[in-house]
Amino acid sequence: MSFPITGVGAVTSIGAGPDEIFARLCEGRGGPTPLRGFDRSRFKAGQLFEIDDRPAEGVDEPGRATRFLLQAVEQAARDAGLPDDLAGIPVLVGTGLRELRSLELWWRDGTPFEADELHFGTALARRFGAHDTHTLAGACSASLYALALGWDLLEAGGTDTVIVAGCDVVTESMFGLADRVQLNPPPSVRPFDTARQGTILGEGAAAVVLRREAAPGRPVRGLLRSVAVNCDAHHQTAPDAAGVRASIHDAQARARLTPAEIDLVLLHATGTPLNDRTEAEVTAEVFAGTRPALTGIKSLTGHTSGSAGLLSLIVALRALETGVVPPIAGLRDPLPEGAGLHLVRDEPLSAPLKVAQVNGFGFGGVNAVAIVEGAA
Repeated sequence: MSFPITGVGAVTSIGAGPDEIFARLCEGRGGPTPLRGFDRSRFKAGQLFEIDDRPAEGVDEPGRATRFLLQAVEQAARDAGLPDDLAGIPVLVGTGLRELRSLELWWRDGTPFEADELHFGTALARRFGAHDTHTLAGACSASLYALALGWDLLEAGGTDTVIVAGCDVVTESMFGLADRVQLNPPPSVRPFDTARQGTILGEGAAAVVLRREAAPGRPVRGLLRSVAVNCDAHHQTAPDAAGVRASIHDAQARARLTPAEIDLVLLHATGTPLNDRTEAEVTAEVFAGTRPALTGIKSLTGHTSGSAGLLSLIVALRALETGVVPPIAGLRDPLPEGAGLHLVRDEPLSAPLKVAQVNGFGFGGVNAVAIVEGAA
């Protein structure tokens, strides 16, 4: 079984739509910039992958996560040919922090903020007339978890169309936690590189439209072959190789595919020491004897938390459509644990591609893997 993906939308620090984001990934354009919304003197680190929409440096405003979510959903709905009124269409949103930044501004500065704006249902109803909405606050694989729920709704016949989205902006409390954990703030994100020093947070939103059957006369962006999720609960932050491995095997089994049939893998690839090493070891084991192209996007987008999985999935769909794989920016000396892996670096790779795997591994062992196939 597979379900057609008929619309996509995305907003990140490197672009305001899927085409622009993909082009900049292929060009290697992007990177962290001096943070604008927080007081830099309070932190060791001083840069983020922020979407530059604030009126001035040091001036923040509420509702930014909601704003980016609505942009991504609007793009995806328009791409799928859906009406402006989305009443009756479920909208599932995976997020790490919801609208927590607005809550911080309310607590610190008294900026007006209503409790029902913390989740995204109120704004989705106001903007699109959507009334069947669900905000799923989880870890960094939250949007792929939402994708799994979307699959379940379609498979059970609960709906013919579902919109799945993910979004997050960087909150001051989350930035502060990352700042304390990473004693030496990394100057850049270098996934799967021996010189990696850690990750840098980013902002973004992504959305896709799934249908039970393709709409007549509308393009199909790709086919969702499977989504597998688990929670190994191994540790609060550290990944567990067994849990990661199980999620990959489950996704491939559900898609009825072998590792040799996977042409491309969008790695979770955060640039953190333990996570990258674990993902490299498991990937080398799962794909032993095969050579899928491997890439990751966080060098140029930052770690966008709840939206990261869907952003990678949209990049995978573009790669399948164009036959072009963007490289892992900043990768110079690959991890020895990934010896033999086909890591795309330096330049985009042109190759025939049919099937892609998308990895998303979050805190607490919240693992999710999706497999998509090109539409042609």
